[in-house]
Amino acid sequence: MTSLPDLLALPGASLQAEDDLEKINALYLERGWSDGLPIVPPTVARVERMLDYCDRPWSEPVAKIPPRYGAATPLRLAANAVMAGCRPEYFPLVVLAIEALAEEPFNLYGVQATTHSCSPLLIFNGPIAAELRLNCGHGAFGPAGQANATIGRAVRLALVNLGGSSPGVGDMATYGSPAKYTYCTAENAAASPWEPLHVERGFPEHASTVTVVAAEPPHNVNDHESTTAGGVMKTLAGTVATTGVNNINNRLSEPVILFGPEHAATVARGGFSKQDVKEYLYEHARVPLGKFSDENRERRLRVTFPERFATAGLDAMVPMCQSPQDYIVIVVGGAGKHSAVIPTFGNERSVTRALKRRDGSFAASVEDVRAGRT
Repeated sequence: MTSLPDLLALPGASLQAEDDLEKINALYLERGWSDGLPIVPPTVARVERMLDYCDRPWSEPVAKIPPRYGAATPLRLAANAVMAGCRPEYFPLVVLAIEALAEEPFNLYGVQATTHSCSPLLIFNGPIAAELRLNCGHGAFGPAGQANATIGRAVRLALVNLGGSSPGVGDMATYGSPAKYTYCTAENAAASPWEPLHVERGFPEHASTVTVVAAEPPHNVNDHESTTAGGVMKTLAGTVATTGVNNINNRLSEPVILFGPEHAATVARGGFSKQDVKEYLYEHARVPLGKFSDENRERRLRVTFPERFATAGLDAMVPMCQSPQDYIVIVVGGAGKHSAVIPTFGNERSVTRALKRRDGSFAASVEDVRAGRT
């Protein structure tokens, strides 16, 4: 493998800057390399420590990130991970997330360039999520979780610096969202009555995976009064069903349903499997065609779904996605009778990818990845 000093000796591969934190941050902000928050300067020593957890050649791209299609080499990703404040042991998950985002079904070009407010949501499963203490409990999307905050931020910085998704240039989001700083969690499998997401998608339980979804921020579902599965599900379906989200207008929609552990327990005690939840939402989370504006009804729904709505009356019910299987159902969070609905971009499909050793077997820990470096 080429040494880091040799790589940095290439033209344009490094930047000489004064050793002053304020000046370095001002320089990065001026050049559009920052998300507006302070960054950790990606010095040679810090980048080397990050790359110690890389199991592939540092100068070979793991992906090309649109819309600029910049080469996401481990070296460049490591620099962005340092800037984000990642610990070196987090780096394999940053690379894994970038690989997943680059898979064709995810439509990263569309996600990066859309006027919609979506941002890649990273959902981790498996033993490495626990090993790295990704927060899946109280405040899973909030502050204080170093792994959640910095892994998500490293991915976002890579999307900006390598993909060119700067606001108003490559990123045309009308108003964006706070999720564009970092959007990263793990499933609370220990509190879930159902199989975890990665097992549902065909991976063994001992695999460590990331699922990437182009998602809006979570919308809270408050139900402190329902004591039955039917009650919680009725509240949930009423929150899912709305006219103004992308999901209702697109064939690739995959709404995300985040059950809080207490709601999940109530629903499971009532005999609902995860498949039952999906089928209930598909049937009950619907909006009458007459609730849409004339323009949206005639120019969008009747045109996009002619087989259903070309001649349908105003009482026809419009589902939020095209099949029960399109719903993504996970358990996240701590105590409290809350759940959440996350509308999605609707023009992409989620991707789940597993962390593997170089021999193709599933990695049991980040040390497995580190030991496999050549």
